[in-house]
Amino acid sequence: MNIVGRLVLPRNLVSPDGREGWTTWLTTTLPKVVGEAAELWSLTVGEPFQPGGQTAWVAPARDGSGAGLVLKVVWPHPEAAHEADGLRAWAGNGAVSLRAAQTFEGAAALLTERCVPGYPLFCRPELEQDVIIAGLLHRLWITPAEPRPFQPLQVMCQQWADSFGRKADVSVPRLDPGLARAGIALFRELPGTAARQVLLCTDLHAGNALAATREPWLVIDPKPYVGDPAYDVLQHMLNCPERLAADPRGLALRMASLLGLDPARVLKWLFARCVQESPGWPELAEVARRITPS
Repeated sequence: MNIVGRLVLPRNLVSPDGREGWTTWLTTTLPKVVGEAAELWSLTVGEPFQPGGQTAWVAPARDGSGAGLVLKVVWPHPEAAHEADGLRAWAGNGAVSLRAAQTFEGAAALLTERCVPGYPLFCRPELEQDVIIAGLLHRLWITPAEPRPFQPLQVMCQQWADSFGRKADVSVPRLDPGLARAGIALFRELPGTAARQVLLCTDLHAGNALAATREPWLVIDPKPYVGDPAYDVLQHMLNCPERLAADPRGLALRMASLLGLDPARVLKWLFARCVQESPGWPELAEVARRITPS
């Protein structure tokens, strides 16, 4: 069924989340771009995957030959600016293959291979997730060819640190102000002290790795930057909240071992990221306190 003209929205995409112009984008820009992309690539587009994400409309599609694909239309935001470039650089090695990409007025559209059966990695036990995530990251950590379109990790960290400083009165529930300042200072500092610079996914967790036929697991929805590989394991750890709360140091050391990373550096990154995330996720304040660098 081609749904262009009566666009169905994923449940998670409906919330405005404070984004300026969000309602107009959902009601006007998004349907227009879905229609333009479907026409450009001769697609029959199905209903979007539910519950979906918060920054993109993603649906199964078929081209003129009947091949099963995925159409993704993305709300413009800095972290997703180079998703297509990252997928091109990886060329299907551990991540979904990019078939086409186009920038429209007010949105970017990507056409990728479809993962079948497509169930997410979080359906598997977390200890198994650790091993699979580590294996995928090892493959994604390439040195991208010049000229690089990717922003350095330092740019994202500075933006997030600045955002932290603007929240409320810089007070964080359950976190000592001095510890908060130390964590954000470290979040700004760490990207510039990395001994190695690789292409990062930055948002790899068990919800963004899908079971496939071409390979057992393929990464979707990367947010590519170039920088310290020790940063790239953080999102997976944050997406294991029970283990993170119970034994953050043990979880960090396990992931560092699986990835051949400096465990002290992974712990510093985890401390800094927990501080940075703590205004919206107060439980991370306790995690940060428990792994404060000496």
